Amino acid sequence: MNRKELAEFIEKRYGAKEEHLWERTPEDAIFRHGDNKKWFAVLLTVRRDRLGLAGEGTVDIVDVKCDPIELGSLLRENGIIPAYHMNKENWIAALLDGTADDETVKRLVETSFELTAKKV
Repeated sequence: MNRKELAEFIEKRYGAKEEHLWERTPEDAIFRHGDNKKWFAVLLTVRRDRLGLAGEGTVDIVDVKCDPIELGSLLRENGIIPAYHMNKENWIAALLDGTADDETVKRLVETSFELTAKKV
């Protein structure tokens, strides 16, 4: 799954549109709930070396909130790494270069959406 496919999935499934907040990195985007305005997904383009990844250039990632109890097991999955620029106890990142399985990425977004939803 690439960033465009993920953005389309999120908009269709959750009705959330990309918001571009940073002038310095205009391609980076967040997705948030309409009611409580909490972020549930952050799309970023990051240099591979900043993530501790081999190779040169950049990679697209999505940061998502996760259950801290599942953190250790999630980080053992292909393409799942500690979050970039987010709390690493509650957030993880999925590589959007084909390393992380599409269904895993969708499941992680779903979990993040639920964890950040307005509490009843």
